[in-house]
Amino acid sequence: MAATQQEKGHRFAALHEGDPFVIPNPWDAGSAKVLTGLGFEALATTSSGFAFTLGRHDSGVTLDEVVEHTRALAEAVEVPISVDLENGYGAEPEQAAAAIGRAAEAGAVGGSIEDYDPGEDRVYELGHALERVTAAVEAAQALDFSFTLTARAENHIRGNPDLDDTIARLQAFERAGADVLYAPGLRTIEEIRAVCDATEKPVNVLARPKLPLADVFEAGAQRVSLGGSLAFLAVSAFAAAAESIRDDGDFTPITLGPKLGEWLSALR
Repeated sequence: MAATQQEKGHRFAALHEGDPFVIPNPWDAGSAKVLTGLGFEALATTSSGFAFTLGRHDSGVTLDEVVEHTRALAEAVEVPISVDLENGYGAEPEQAAAAIGRAAEAGAVGGSIEDYDPGEDRVYELGHALERVTAAVEAAQALDFSFTLTARAENHIRGNPDLDDTIARLQAFERAGADVLYAPGLRTIEEIRAVCDATEKPVNVLARPKLPLADVFEAGAQRVSLGGSLAFLAVSAFAAAAESIRDDGDFTPITLGPKLGEWLSALR
């Protein structure tokens, strides 16, 4: 029997109270099924990875398109899905709240709202950012199932690596009722530890190649996500193989690995 949204919501919330975990980011239903088949207990969408599937840059999709993407993932797998809702597809608090509701209707049991406006290329002033998170929290809490809201402070990936300001924002979002706090782009274990020590809610950290998972968890992170990295790793391998074929006439790169059957079995 398929899990209900209430069951998925409870499972996702419970993950944030247990051992730290990795939440990888699929870019379509097939990659979601493979990740689930590999044993991951929850998945999060990637705005950049999904935008690429449509031939666009990050922030180049609409809320309607994200909702349909969310529905496709939620119908493809039985694990909880959290949605990267960017800034809520609008600057106003009610737009952030509406994005939460739309994601929930599509089957998500979690979602993130960030404090960056891609249209104006600016991080919102803290007071306005807080109003937006507060509205999103209220929308999440009004649902009839557990919806885990992640509030994102974007400083570190938007050219303003001001750790004190990032922490102040996350603390404000925590007071507003966000369930998870997230500052993408923290570069060192010391920065991660500073954020985790300054807050009480679970902290999500964006994976970086030179930050070992064990060290990130030891610094206090509850959750590690991968953003668009898996999607673009797949694109990188695809492009490298195509270049080898174009330049050298070499088809060796298209040799399929021995685990292909195992991965494809997840699509059944």
